[in-house]
Amino acid sequence: MRGLIFSLGLICASTVAHAFEIEDHAVFGDTESERVLRIISTADISFFEPMIQSYLTDHPQVRVDYTVASSSEVMRAVRHEQKAFDLAISSAMDLQTKLANDGMARSHTSDQTQDLPDWAVWNDMVFAFTQEPAAFVISNDAFADLPLPENRQELINTLRQNPEVFEGRVGTYDIRQSGSGYLFATQDARASDTYWRLTEVMGTLDPQLYCCTSSMIDDVVSGELAIVYNVLASYAEQRQDSDAFTIILPTDFSIVMLRTMVIPTTSENPQLAAEFLDFVLGQTFPDGDSPLLRSNVLDQANENSLHRIALGPGLLVYLDQFKSRNFIAEWESSILQE
Repeated sequence: MRGLIFSLGLICASTVAHAFEIEDHAVFGDTESERVLRIISTADISFFEPMIQSYLTDHPQVRVDYTVASSSEVMRAVRHEQKAFDLAISSAMDLQTKLANDGMARSHTSDQTQDLPDWAVWNDMVFAFTQEPAAFVISNDAFADLPLPENRQELINTLRQNPEVFEGRVGTYDIRQSGSGYLFATQDARASDTYWRLTEVMGTLDPQLYCCTSSMIDDVVSGELAIVYNVLASYAEQRQDSDAFTIILPTDFSIVMLRTMVIPTTSENPQLAAEFLDFVLGQTFPDGDSPLLRSNVLDQANENSLHRIALGPGLLVYLDQFKSRNFIAEWESSILQE
């Protein structure tokens, strides 16, 4: 049956014989087709479905099997378990770079890749196709009588001066679980010492720690959280319930993540993966109409405040076991304060 789309949640996914943890799963297109593109991705189905549907319009004979997992689980599936995914898509640029650096990604060149800007490709193996800033997302109800913080120092002052509002109602990534959260935290710390002061202040307020952006925004909408820090603005912008919150790109600096694609060496359909990769890049560069790139907050941001994370071996620094262990220990000391 053509056009069938189905989604399996965490409970159903747990019944599949995978050692790595699946968050969601869906199949798009011609479910009887033998041309199957297997994608593992950190992007929620709702976030990436428009791109898949756009691709299937031009490629109706393809079935796209789409698995959602956290960035650390994507790494586990591809690198450690060597599952036969044709394309790995992740918001954790450092882990994607490590896959390529460790010989787990195929090289790919085409007319499409030859025209990419330098910042969007590394070693013909890691390809960026979005620019997604990390933001504050605040509950409009919680901040009804408070000024909106425009930068990290103003956020620190607001949290310190209003503990009764924010006790137990501040959310951020658990960097021990989230590869994207770890990437944002290390880049934040490299950019400014303010990150550690902010982390210590959040630590006094019983912060709630999360693996995923969507869960944090859900809890802002429900009123459980007053503010979340360093979440992907792209996810917040796509919400249908966005009238419940405000997205703020901090004016001191905004970390911008590049979502990337790699073709694993374990791919069973590398040519099909390359065709899809080129399609996505063609939707993005140079003047494409990607359904993933419509960002009002990014369009309105001050270019001087945007801090784009650069692809390349510099991303591997904080993946060193010694550095990683020390960074997480310092983060735990600040955020948990046990």
